[in-house]
Amino acid sequence: MNKTADIQKLAESGRIVVGVFESVRPFIKPGITPLEINAIAEDYILSQNAKPAFKGYGEIAGQRPGFPAALCISVNDVVVHGIPNDTPLQDGDIISVDCGTYKDGYYGDSAYTFAVGTISEETKKLLKITRESLNLAVEQAVTNNKVYDIARAVQTHCEKNGFSVVRDLVGHGVGKSLHEEPSIPNFVPPLMYRTAYPNVKLQEGLCIAIEPMINQGTRDVKTDKDKWTIRTRDGKLSAHFEKMVVIQKGTPLVLTDYNPSEHWF
Repeated sequence: MNKTADIQKLAESGRIVVGVFESVRPFIKPGITPLEINAIAEDYILSQNAKPAFKGYGEIAGQRPGFPAALCISVNDVVVHGIPNDTPLQDGDIISVDCGTYKDGYYGDSAYTFAVGTISEETKKLLKITRESLNLAVEQAVTNNKVYDIARAVQTHCEKNGFSVVRDLVGHGVGKSLHEEPSIPNFVPPLMYRTAYPNVKLQEGLCIAIEPMINQGTRDVKTDKDKWTIRTRDGKLSAHFEKMVVIQKGTPLVLTDYNPSEHWF
């Protein structure tokens, strides 16, 4: 494998994802609908000679249709995989924009949770702690560390601040496929569950998507009848941030480092 060439192509797909965030951010205000945000994003992706990686993804014959949109847009109590709809956003909402791109044989995948208008101090704390946990996890994504070093960074920071870590959904490798091994949980599994999420050593050149999904209340989630939308079981808020990271010695290489001038928190 030509690691330099692979990383350059991954970086290009990641650049397009960041471009999507920059394109939609000015429009995330009360009154806009998730469908309108999705249209802006899809237009941008296509303008970059790329494809929306989520659109049509994940069909299970007879059980679940392929995902119908370019973005997963998850509002308030929706953790992930929200299908864009025509319900206008309201002041005080939070909205996770999860974007996947595909170009020249390689995928990009990241998420960012935005505030809509003015949010409460409690909600600001949820976004702040979740984003901090992601940054702490990224620091652990270096050669010869292990998957649980990443997981422990997220779990420790979020739980000590009073939030819960979703167990049903995890991060993953990313490259020529949207979801590759290894799985990257945001928690250290109990002993009896460690075969599902093995504590593998992180090899130089591996690209992973680290994505804390953190809830205000219970960690438990449920899936809607559409077979895609996953939301908190207790109806409380959830935040989701995700970065693509290449494992290196000393300092990880972040391919989707999105840092808007305004964080609202």
